[in-house]
Amino acid sequence: MEGLRMEIEVERLFAAFGRLVGRADLSDLEFGDIFREMMRSLVHFDHIVVFAYKGDQPPRSLYTTFGPEDRAVFVTLYQRGPYLLDPFYHNARARNGGLFRMRQLAPDRFFSSEYYRTFYIKTALAEEVGFFVPVEDEVTVVLSLMRREQSGAFPSAEYGRLLKVEPLVSILVRQYWGKLAHRFTTSASRTRRRRTNGASATNTIWKNLKLSAREAAIVELVLQGHSSESIGLKLGITTGTVKVHRRNIYLKLGISSQTQLLSIYLKSITDERS
Repeated sequence: MEGLRMEIEVERLFAAFGRLVGRADLSDLEFGDIFREMMRSLVHFDHIVVFAYKGDQPPRSLYTTFGPEDRAVFVTLYQRGPYLLDPFYHNARARNGGLFRMRQLAPDRFFSSEYYRTFYIKTALAEEVGFFVPVEDEVTVVLSLMRREQSGAFPSAEYGRLLKVEPLVSILVRQYWGKLAHRFTTSASRTRRRRTNGASATNTIWKNLKLSAREAAIVELVLQGHSSESIGLKLGITTGTVKVHRRNIYLKLGISSQTQLLSIYLKSITDERS
């Protein structure tokens, strides 16, 4: 079974490198295909998706291996707003370079959050790992390798190979995808959104819902998958205070579930950008 093989496919790896020789510029598709072949020579995976992130703007898709149905979930739907709750997005925005497993970055309640149940679970992934490469002009490129449930998580030996190749991946990404700022547009929301105690306080999204900046920050952390305890640590307040804020938020919005909270959040993003 391919997913259990441990040997490096040296000929495939050299063939991929050969396609880079003498090439100063490559299209997204060309470089994406070369990266795919490099990774296939080292580990087993089912899909690749590459996004460029800049601030809170919708990520730009650089390369995917999805068919139309999967692309609708992994790319089109994701770009409409769910990316704002994605642990990969937050790590990219913090410009933390390196290789990370999703579970390394996910908040403590991520896998029981409404975002996970409503959106992420549709991906049917066993695991996602990503190469995070900060490039020029506050852009971060994230190259994600995904394994479906039937493939299982990345074995430690294969993940170890990815760790060893990460410095080379970063060099190549900076060469071929190092200048991407021109693909982003300056939006009004970029200047209006601000950080509050480490959380992104989307005051413009909640301005018509009469939530305070602190309440908006708590909403975002709840939807990202943080427990009340984790939110308290991030915001420097007690767990009891967080719970009081959460009750008040639900009362103000006239809701009784996180499902309804996520629906309001995503609708507000759409309305703000329309």
